[in-house]
Amino acid sequence: MDDTPDLLVIVDGANVVGSVPDGWWRDRRGAAERLRDRLAADGVPRLAERAEIVLVVEGAARGVHTVPGVRVEDAPGSGDDHIVGLVGQAAGRPTLVVTADRELRRRVTELGAEVTGPRAVRD
Repeated sequence: MDDTPDLLVIVDGANVVGSVPDGWWRDRRGAAERLRDRLAADGVPRLAERAEIVLVVEGAARGVHTVPGVRVEDAPGSGDDHIVGLVGQAAGRPTLVVTADRELRRRVTELGAEVTGPRAVRD
């Protein structure tokens, strides 16, 4: 039996954290850790499928550790480019990208991913 979750969910950490003006800019890594912990506890609300969750962090948020239920990936450069690479590697697998970034949304949908906005994981 294959234990691979049905759905790959890739979360644009910078975009989701930045979607709420709650002072995240004072502690980017702490804000990314809080998002990671919320994802680990709640998953992606309203999704019935089993999901593998990948949180992509960049810049000052790098160094956030993976926890059970959420794999964290440090983008070596642009977070958007790293997300596009992950979507490309997942070719043929149902993939959902969580971001409000219009250009990123365009790039990943061209590769076959679905997209949803930050509210999918913030509410």
